[in-house]
Amino acid sequence: MKRRLYPAVLERGPRGAFGAWFPDFPGCVVAGRSQEEAIERAEAALAQAVDGWAEQGRPMPEPTPIETIVPPKGSDVAAFFMVGVDPPDPSERVNVYLPKSLIAKIDRHAAGMGMSRSSFFGFAATLALEWRFPPPTPTSRSKAHRAGALRADKRAGKRIMR
Repeated sequence: MKRRLYPAVLERGPRGAFGAWFPDFPGCVVAGRSQEEAIERAEAALAQAVDGWAEQGRPMPEPTPIETIVPPKGSDVAAFFMVGVDPPDPSERVNVYLPKSLIAKIDRHAAGMGMSRSSFFGFAATLALEWRFPPPTPTSRSKAHRAGALRADKRAGKRIMR
């Protein structure tokens, strides 16, 4: 699923504070000392809300058109803005066979990083996929291939590969 844009409502609050909420995600509300801070927090809050919905197995709602949003009575709406979010990538269970000693090392290392085994494998696989390995060096199959040709042996008059 591709990135989706959801509308958010930016409201002025008391003492110059701002709040933002999402009509499509009830309970997803943030506050900030400035418009910028509220908008930044709204982006993180929406991502967290989408992850929560996915964990509950709920489908992502269709974005509400801005023109249909009705703010609550008495609210001081400063602006409407759009926030983009990438839908979560569903997980899939896989079976992997590894030596028990390696699994024990992985578990200790993952625990030291505050991760589960699955999170560690995902993290390690992501790093490995992004790693830029040096290009392979050609390996030769024979001495003749390395030398580039057969050479004559001066003493016996025979041809040998070097």
